[in-house]
Amino acid sequence: MSIVLVINSGSSSFKYQLVDTASGASLASGHVERIGQHEGHATHIDATGVETERTLPIPDHTAGFQVMLDAFAEQGPSLTEFPPVALGHRVVHGGARFFEPTLITPLVEINIDELSALAPLHNPGALQGIRAAKTAFPDVPHVAVFDTAFHQTLAPDAYTYAIDRELAETYRIRRYGFHGTSHKYVSEAAAAFLGDPADLRQLVFHLGNGASVTAVRGGRSVETSMGMTPLEGLVMGTRSGDIDPAVLFALAHRAEMTIHELDALLNTGSGLKGLAGVSDMRDVLARAAAGDPDAELAFDVYVHRLRSYAGAYIAQLGGVDVISFTAGVGENSAAVRREAMATLGFAGVAIDHARNEAPGRGIRVISTDASAVVVLVVPTNEELEIARQTAHILR
Repeated sequence: MSIVLVINSGSSSFKYQLVDTASGASLASGHVERIGQHEGHATHIDATGVETERTLPIPDHTAGFQVMLDAFAEQGPSLTEFPPVALGHRVVHGGARFFEPTLITPLVEINIDELSALAPLHNPGALQGIRAAKTAFPDVPHVAVFDTAFHQTLAPDAYTYAIDRELAETYRIRRYGFHGTSHKYVSEAAAAFLGDPADLRQLVFHLGNGASVTAVRGGRSVETSMGMTPLEGLVMGTRSGDIDPAVLFALAHRAEMTIHELDALLNTGSGLKGLAGVSDMRDVLARAAAGDPDAELAFDVYVHRLRSYAGAYIAQLGGVDVISFTAGVGENSAAVRREAMATLGFAGVAIDHARNEAPGRGIRVISTDASAVVVLVVPTNEELEIARQTAHILR
């Protein structure tokens, strides 16, 4: 049994999961949130699904890790009986420096800190979690697994922006891509499901509150929709995705919006929320079904962008063999899958509507038997992928 404790830390919260990498089983999981606020909140779920909640002051991440340790001691499983061989930390941005799981050293911490310039909302929180975790678990290795690492196989023509080259190099302006842990897990799971054919051409749609699509050839990322930050690409819950940069100039001049206001607009006030007033696809679909024209438009814009990227990436791959949907929206919204695939008959895609509408667990096929392209729903498991990568680098 090879046990890894996976940590996904933000600036005021962290999630954790104790994973048996040999079986893939989750032995426990939890969420510590509202760190630094007047009252913190902690949830612990044991292997049987029993959930325990606590509300108490959690002044910092170090205190949060003690709350987690107390939960393991009181609700189980005991970390004495199931000691982790390592901790695997999700880090959003590895820039061009990190292209594989990396043992965390003081130098790696410095690099993660420096890369906060590219991910100011994510890397500082990850670093806080790493330092608190090393205090709580000083005698085991700590490994960083980077969201950007899977996309380090992008070719220069795919990651280069057409701006002044020296300026781009000085400030590290290029496309990095995100959701890499999920895209790697799902593309490998889909390939294994189909018998691991060589040079398989895949599209993976990771559709949650954040959303991205990646083109994968032979297990390697060759194109992805997110860019230097997670803002580029598809329409998301609160993010705009692709937008003419001149829109920002127009709003700065005509609406006198500041840089901070524009940042907030595109990251937290746009996407489905900006169009329909709600960021959850379930709410958008419910309002659209009730005849809300704003929700109907939001759904149409969302699907339009999915189809645009699907067509572009099929062209980049020279065809496609399998398309997978994952994450909250991708796994659960039959309407999104149906409409996203509706115009791809030219590429050999044929959806079986009964299969698409039917609920299910695990990997399932939603295309027809005659479809030239296999369309799948593949539940993602980023924690398991992080745990496996952590255990792999220790070996």
